Amino acid sequence: MQQQLVRLSEVSDVTTLSKASIYRLLKGGRFPTPVRIGERRVAWKLSDVMTWVEQRTGVAA
Repeated sequence: MQQQLVRLSEVSDVTTLSKASIYRLLKGGRFPTPVRIGERRVAWKLSDVMTWVEQRTGVAA
């Protein structure tokens, strides 16, 4: 199955969290881990982000 990858700006839009908040949650182990897609670039699996949102809201985003 093919996974859709999204950049930080899209993750921020979906979660309505600031970029700093996302990295703070990530550092605390409370946000999905991104995958490295380049030497200086990461992206998140959209399915992981959507699952994270659903677990916190009880509503599919």
